[in-house]
Amino acid sequence: MLWVLFAFGSAFFAGITAVLAKIGIEHINSTLATAIRTVVVLAFSWLMVFVAGSQNGIGQITGTTLLFLVLSGLSTGASWLCYFKALQLGDVNKVAPIDRSSTVLTILLAFVFLGEPVSLPQVLGVLGIGAGTLLMIAKKPGAGTAPRSGAWLVYAFLSAVFASLTSIFGKIGVENVESNLGTAIRTVVVLVMAWGMVFVTGTQRDIPKIDRKSWLFLFLSGITTGLSWLCYYRALQDGLASVVVPIDKLSIVVTIVFSGLVLKERLSRRAAAGLALILAGTGAMLL
Repeated sequence: MLWVLFAFGSAFFAGITAVLAKIGIEHINSTLATAIRTVVVLAFSWLMVFVAGSQNGIGQITGTTLLFLVLSGLSTGASWLCYFKALQLGDVNKVAPIDRSSTVLTILLAFVFLGEPVSLPQVLGVLGIGAGTLLMIAKKPGAGTAPRSGAWLVYAFLSAVFASLTSIFGKIGVENVESNLGTAIRTVVVLVMAWGMVFVTGTQRDIPKIDRKSWLFLFLSGITTGLSWLCYYRALQDGLASVVVPIDKLSIVVTIVFSGLVLKERLSRRAAAGLALILAGTGAMLL
């Protein structure tokens, strides 16, 4: 059951990442920020490959495994681009619940494509997560600092969809490859995709304008992302996707607490009730 501990480790580091990234992208184009963070994640993930000695497994990767690792990397890149755009436009404690709702779609996809069973507790968990998410994204009563537009909501939902695809493709991709190596290969794909978007949009011209604070928090968020990934795909390699994903989504608790301490974002009673439903739904899925 060591994979359960790795799943909880993934949740902890992912929860911290959201707040660090929110600070890092405050004055930077979100696409450029995503690309810069990916450089850090790439360096960290390949360092772990050589520390573990798993680079020797590169020649043993089959075409099918490589295909799903690439697909997982592409969906990860798309999820990141949408997620950090949503973070830039909206509050962390509203964006994070929607992103974590990818659990619902992941369980459905795991049932259809991986043949993993769906139990009654999981059905109840899906309903709880769905209801809780709706409560958490509701506007705070009397709030006068709403996001500039509703675009953050669209980006957040797209992030959840692509995150679900990432979990399924990643589960298949790491079945026959060491998890550190699989993570590193996926990161190469994300890097190419992210920097491709940077040069297509011409935002590379903004690199000299990035201040030291932004560089620092982008670097820290890259490190925590790398740690989260390493734990997550190690857990996926040995455990059920329908269990690993709900545990990973508990990162919302870390995110909410950290955003309250660092960003001073507060939950309304309705949002707190929504968080309780999400946690209850996640707990039900683990039964």
